[in-house]
Amino acid sequence: MWRLGKDRQIASVLQSFQRLWALDKFSFSLRVFVALAGAMGACSALGAIDRVIPLFLGVIAGALAETDDGWRGRATSVAITLALFATSAVFVELLTPYPGLFFAALVASTFTLTMMGALRSHYATIAQATLILGVYTMLSLEQAGPTPAVLREPILLTVGAAWYGALSVVWQALFPVQPVEQGLAGLFDELGEYLKSKSTLFVPRRQLNVDGANLVLAGNNGRVVIALNRVKELIRRRVRSGRIDTRLDRCLNLFFSAQDIHERASSSHYPYDAFSQTFFHSDVMFRCQRLMWQQGLACRELARTLRRGRHFDYGESHLAADDLQHALDYLKTQNRPEHTEMLPSLGDLVGNLEALEHELVAASVPTDVPQHHDTSLFNDSPRSFGEAWRRVVAQLGPDSAVFRHALRLTLALGVGYGIKAAVHPTQGYWILLTTLFVCQPNYASTRRRLWERIFGTILGLVAGWALLTLFPAPEIQRLIAVVAGVVFFIYRGSRYTLATGAITLMVVCCSNQVVDGYGVIWPRLEDTVLGSLIAGLAVFFVLPDWQGRQIHKVVAGTLSGASGYLRAIIRQYSSGKSDDLDYRIARRIAHEADAALSSTLSNMLQEPGRYRAEAESCMRQLVVSHTILSYLSALGAHRGALPELSVDGVLGQAALRIARSLDDIAADLIARRPVPETSGTEAADELMLEDPSGEIDDHERFVRTQLALICRQLRPIRKFARELQHGLLSNPDGDGTARPLSDPGAS
Repeated sequence: MWRLGKDRQIASVLQSFQRLWALDKFSFSLRVFVALAGAMGACSALGAIDRVIPLFLGVIAGALAETDDGWRGRATSVAITLALFATSAVFVELLTPYPGLFFAALVASTFTLTMMGALRSHYATIAQATLILGVYTMLSLEQAGPTPAVLREPILLTVGAAWYGALSVVWQALFPVQPVEQGLAGLFDELGEYLKSKSTLFVPRRQLNVDGANLVLAGNNGRVVIALNRVKELIRRRVRSGRIDTRLDRCLNLFFSAQDIHERASSSHYPYDAFSQTFFHSDVMFRCQRLMWQQGLACRELARTLRRGRHFDYGESHLAADDLQHALDYLKTQNRPEHTEMLPSLGDLVGNLEALEHELVAASVPTDVPQHHDTSLFNDSPRSFGEAWRRVVAQLGPDSAVFRHALRLTLALGVGYGIKAAVHPTQGYWILLTTLFVCQPNYASTRRRLWERIFGTILGLVAGWALLTLFPAPEIQRLIAVVAGVVFFIYRGSRYTLATGAITLMVVCCSNQVVDGYGVIWPRLEDTVLGSLIAGLAVFFVLPDWQGRQIHKVVAGTLSGASGYLRAIIRQYSSGKSDDLDYRIARRIAHEADAALSSTLSNMLQEPGRYRAEAESCMRQLVVSHTILSYLSALGAHRGALPELSVDGVLGQAALRIARSLDDIAADLIARRPVPETSGTEAADELMLEDPSGEIDDHERFVRTQLALICRQLRPIRKFARELQHGLLSNPDGDGTARPLSDPGAS
């Protein structure tokens, strides 16, 4: 009996650990905890508690610079990061006594490091962390007193970063596939949410709000695209050597399966309101909804098993698929005239759901995950120093978002340094740190970060004052500092107010180990408000990235992406289905463009009223864009050899004309030329596609239907483009009043 109780306790502990291990931030938080606790323990044991602040700040900067690499790549990244950190910290200490030289170095380094973002997010992360460590060096020098030992602070900061970097490399060597599995889990979570949201469109209602549902789906699709890109990079960085183990091979195939699931999930085979009206009195739509909802739950369960390292069992979901097929067969036996036109498209929908079902069933058996012949992954990293240099030079102009952000941040930090010298010469570097964290690439993100930073700082200072009062013992305050540092990294990406409060609390507790912690409370609050104000004014007045001014380019990107996707599909129908790299790149570009439009509109809605006059009509364009993408996804999901869709075939020529129309509208938007009302062939193509001459098989009928649905969307696209061009020409600065919007029913 005693042994049974002990076994249960052990099992309970193991289950609790598995639940912790399944959390996305657990391993990261554990590394941060070990690094901070080790630094604090070493300082306490050596009686050098005055060194804890630079060590802590070095650990934090090292964690902020962490990138998603295999252990060899991470070791290289850590080495580069430490070299940049050491250089930055040394120059800060050497130039601090010379304000003029310091200002020049601050401006030059800020602009140069920020422009590294033109290379890739990998380099932008390291560059941002280097800037942060430079400001941390300034803060450490202030805390060190008037005559610190030469290079003591740069050495301690670099040692702290190296300590965390070593932990990071060792962890990656011990658990090389864990980040990939965690990334895949996040991807399948997003796919599950997308499928569950999509399932609501299959509930038959008298007044189905398709446009509202499509707006939600567009946002969900953006998150799926982000997750897909992250997993692609995680896998690519681990297969560069050409050697791949069994677990990583399964992850690679699950990633390709996720791409297939995404394509099928985003497919549309006919307008949903037409399905709802035609089959309103049948249960077939409810069965479609039930099956897709279960598939969404299955994706979430697959994510959970990936995190916990368990076997995924899809269960008895085949019953819902069987019920749906029986419902479809029953409708076919009824031979009702009102169903005749829609039944083929309903059959295509059911076939797509069954294929999606097979993907999920295969995922429950590791050896049955579909093997993909072309497993190459696109690598957008610069291959040489010359290529990297050309990329940066290409972004040196006001049309580049990276250049505008670099210029704004440089000016903001320069102004912050001037205000620090004039108003707050001591303990004023917090102004620069706040500006660095608050100043984001666009107005919406900066405004959100500004208020989160201020409220978080207030929260942290109040908590610091209360905890210093309640727990005067230094040992407890050190423990609070370590825990607060971990909390910062747990919530940094999701709840920035809480994260800011935690890091502020950590600084207060660490400062109290060296100087009077109460004395930093008011200066920190004043500096935070000043730094936030500087960042907000810089984003508002210095080459502001108002989304309305570039919406025509974003819309053009969606049209060009759709055109490229359609051309790739045509090639697949000519040669047969193949998930080759070119096809996957075209599909990814189309989805990324759709996600970019959704993100742009989200940011536009947070801008001042006069800069979002076109937001409502742009939302309708997002619906149209996502609708076209869903019709293209259906074509891609069902692709197979069809001679009529070859480049020389009748359908192939019609598809190419549609692609050219999309390209022409995109080019007119970019050049701000008037967009014609019609191309002259679109109406004829739509009629030809909808009314074929002679008997056709189901495959050709499906392709004709999808192309006709896409062709039907060209009219509202042209109408929106003309209105948008009129608004841009009459009000190029985006500061006028709202103009007439397009017909709400056009889409």
